[in-house]
Amino acid sequence: MTNTNDSIAAGTHSANAGSAEDHRSALKFITCGSVDDGKSTLIGRLLVDSRAVLQDHLAGVTRGGETDLALLTDGLSAEREQGITIDVAYRYFATETRKFIIGDAPGHEQYTRNMVTAASSADAAVVLVDATKLDWRDPQLTLLPQTRRHSLLVHLLRVHSLVFAVNKLDAVEDPALALRHIQGALEGFARAAGIAVRATVPVSALKGWNVVDAKPGWCGYEGPSLLQILEQLPHTPADTALAFAFPVQWVEKFSSSADTTQGRRVFWGRVAAGQVAPGTAVQIFPSGQLARVAQVLDHARRPKGVPAGMSAGIVLDREVDVSRGDWILAAPAPAASAAADDFDTPAPVPAWPARRELRATVAWMDDEPLVAGRVYWALHGHRWVKAKVQRVVHRLNIHTLAEEEATQLEPNAIGHVDLLLQEALPAAPFTQARVLGSLILVDTASHRTAAAVLVN
Repeated sequence: MTNTNDSIAAGTHSANAGSAEDHRSALKFITCGSVDDGKSTLIGRLLVDSRAVLQDHLAGVTRGGETDLALLTDGLSAEREQGITIDVAYRYFATETRKFIIGDAPGHEQYTRNMVTAASSADAAVVLVDATKLDWRDPQLTLLPQTRRHSLLVHLLRVHSLVFAVNKLDAVEDPALALRHIQGALEGFARAAGIAVRATVPVSALKGWNVVDAKPGWCGYEGPSLLQILEQLPHTPADTALAFAFPVQWVEKFSSSADTTQGRRVFWGRVAAGQVAPGTAVQIFPSGQLARVAQVLDHARRPKGVPAGMSAGIVLDREVDVSRGDWILAAPAPAASAAADDFDTPAPVPAWPARRELRATVAWMDDEPLVAGRVYWALHGHRWVKAKVQRVVHRLNIHTLAEEEATQLEPNAIGHVDLLLQEALPAAPFTQARVLGSLILVDTASHRTAAAVLVN
């Protein structure tokens, strides 16, 4: 595990590791944690104190002379009626140094699927911890289950930076003692789970302490505010160093930019790995046909090379059969062998080998338990295939972090399963390639998203 902060100041120092380019790019982060930890209020405080809320909008969430900051993000009528966050709400604001996209994720266990959706595309996560819900006087205190579950999911989904924000310390008798004990519990949990923590910061979302402006000395904390930490976090690096991979999302049959494409079809999508430029040798999956890239267009139809994470239009040097759901992959390379003289033509090595059997980590989100033998639709890139659950290998106990034997996964459980696909896919380990290593399972009858799948 990357060393977590031995002190709060050490965690702050690690948050300053991003490059200047990282700081100029927009940071997409989510707030998560247990229910009623103050996530919506924290975002409301960020928006108000950074002057990102118009006066008429602010007046609309004022009740009896007091501003309900949570209403700035809880916009659904059901959320306002129940006083809870149900769906992910996105808000945008900017400081003098950076732009931000915030996702307010729900804390209720039954809405864990919404939190997973938000975390899958986030650069950072702020996990809130409500000090008033914990036995903060106990040095060996136990964290809430959702705090542990959300932190584990953020880690599994390769969210680049995690920050713990200990909230409501203004409401406890000894905030310095509470922070010390809660931070010790967070560090112990993160160390056992292998989670790297960028920083731990005490905040009061209600009063605004250490949210936008630092409050030196409060709780014995002398570090920067939460916003100052967020301004320094790095952007999630794209998988540009890998072999080229491109899931085809849309085929443009008659291009309006025919002057550059010579009338050939343009294949649009987002580069999943590597980068593409004219002359790149590629292979179409699943047909296996070979071709070269004749032209690359960016999102504005300008001819230029495009790296991973960016949208592109690809024109090939010949007409081949390519449809939505196909992959355009780097062409196989000749096999390197110490005994190459023994072979006239060494077998080519696929850049992204296709496989039908997968061992995967699953965040189960359906209301019905996951059991062996069930068949689901699996979505990989833009390709749909049938997937059968061969075996539930184990379930992760979020309290002890032990891998327990299991025959099924209950709703919101995390575990490992073996999947058998109806046809092979160019799937790679999620730790190596985000897009190629991720799938979702969809119930064939209800068409509800049943699981987030990370290939091992």
